[in-house]
Amino acid sequence: MSGVGIIMLVHTAFERAEQVARHWNAAGCPVVIHVDEAVSRKAFATFKTKLSDLQDIRFSNRHRCEWGTWGIVAATQEASEQMLENFPDVRHVYLASGSCLPLRPVEELIDYLAERPNTDFIESATTADVPWTVGGLDEERFTLRFPFSWKRHRILFDGYVKLQRRLRFSRKMPNGITPHMGSQWWCLTRQTLSSILEDPDRKLYDRYFKRVWIPDESYFQTLARQRSQKIESRSLTLSKFDFQGKPHIFYDDHLQLLRRSDCFVARKIWPHANRLYEVFLSVKDSPANRTEPNPGKIDRIFAKAVDRRTRGRPGLYMHSRFPNHGWENGTTSGQYSVLQGFSDLFEEFEPWFGKATGAKVHGHLFAPDKAHYSGEQGVVNGALSDSAEVRDYNPRAFLTSLIWNTRGERQCFQFGPADNQDLTWLMAADPNAQISVISGAWAVPLFRSNKNFSELRTEAAELQKIESEFLDVLRSPHSKARIRIWTMADFIENPMEHLQTVIDEIGFKSLRRLAEAPKMNDLTGFGQFLQNLKNQGMHPYLMGDFPVVGNPVGVQQPTPKPYLVKK
Repeated sequence: MSGVGIIMLVHTAFERAEQVARHWNAAGCPVVIHVDEAVSRKAFATFKTKLSDLQDIRFSNRHRCEWGTWGIVAATQEASEQMLENFPDVRHVYLASGSCLPLRPVEELIDYLAERPNTDFIESATTADVPWTVGGLDEERFTLRFPFSWKRHRILFDGYVKLQRRLRFSRKMPNGITPHMGSQWWCLTRQTLSSILEDPDRKLYDRYFKRVWIPDESYFQTLARQRSQKIESRSLTLSKFDFQGKPHIFYDDHLQLLRRSDCFVARKIWPHANRLYEVFLSVKDSPANRTEPNPGKIDRIFAKAVDRRTRGRPGLYMHSRFPNHGWENGTTSGQYSVLQGFSDLFEEFEPWFGKATGAKVHGHLFAPDKAHYSGEQGVVNGALSDSAEVRDYNPRAFLTSLIWNTRGERQCFQFGPADNQDLTWLMAADPNAQISVISGAWAVPLFRSNKNFSELRTEAAELQKIESEFLDVLRSPHSKARIRIWTMADFIENPMEHLQTVIDEIGFKSLRRLAEAPKMNDLTGFGQFLQNLKNQGMHPYLMGDFPVVGNPVGVQQPTPKPYLVKK
């Protein structure tokens, strides 16, 4: 018989638990098994019968082991007492579960512990030094009482916690000991474990810890500090937890990862991971491996997995993060440009701007009738339809999907007060957005239309109100986009310079500056049009100052075509 005894806490996957128990026993380790009282008598009897052919296998009295409650500690105490009583040659007691799997030959674990006969391996740290508690209860798990199950009676659990806080109720640790916390999966020497179980004040400690929340992470971790000669504050079992405090489950594709850890045991193994059980439980002659267990070798991989799950790639919305506001890791995945008023002021602006920048330049993506893609495509990357109904079902997803699906290609699109305004705040707060606005340019299409003036006045008042609200959003201190705003009068004084600024901010590199601007719409009479709006009681103030007669500075009269006179 070896000097290492194994305690197994089992509640499910009995075929795998039997397989692992036989593996421990074949290496000479006595095994005491506790089966959760919630398991049916028939399933327990069958499991016990299957292991009846093995010596040095014992079954302890059963307790109900509900997560976060005292039952798990009581089960561990019961099995530990039986181990110490029935197997006097055991020097170390190793606590494992039915889902634990030895990763290295058991003989290596036996030799490792034999070289450290007085060392206890148990993670034990004060609450102030524990970074992994999840749920908002650190010191309070020791100072409050928790008679209700968190899983079965959540309302009573939360209500009783609130009541105790309101009454400022607080318990004191018995005998003034300092509470410690750590992994449930420990390996203690016979001297330390027996000292804890035979302590004259054990009833006092048990009575106190019965009302501690998740006592299996603090009972032995606290009392071992009072009794141990030498503590290594670490577990020999590889167990990883995610950011929510839930254990990582290992599957077949984690085979090489588990090998790299050099740990003796790992949990939690998926019961159907046939490859893992086949590889690690097969008996093979191998040179002695005296490598120190080092789970830190794979910590970087787990940290990256947590980061990928909680933050992900910028602008990619995944199921693991989508319901949580603020977990987007950036609104969009790449930079894009929003141009307001340019296509109103200039003729054929989109093709000209696409040629000048090399970007993909769309029309009004959020127009009422449909999404006007570049080249009037009906469907673009990612099967994004031009349907207004589909787009408006979730405009945010539409925009973020477009940017994600076209990674590597700069997207530019026109925007205006007649478009769907649901995304104004999203774009203004997006650091990836470059927003350029020529305020009041929406009046040019009205000026060039053939509508009745009463209709024009009503529509102009509505568009001006919408654009004014958009400009307020852009000027908010919460806006993070790169924003440039010109009045229409200011812009047309020097359109070449302002267009060059927009192009430079996109990042288009060219040794030559713009030689010519796109053709501007004829604005002859535009000043009088604005004056007519004023005369009708509407004040068009977003355009800037336009003279009533003539064109503003920067706008030239159309040049008449030359003709020849024959003599």
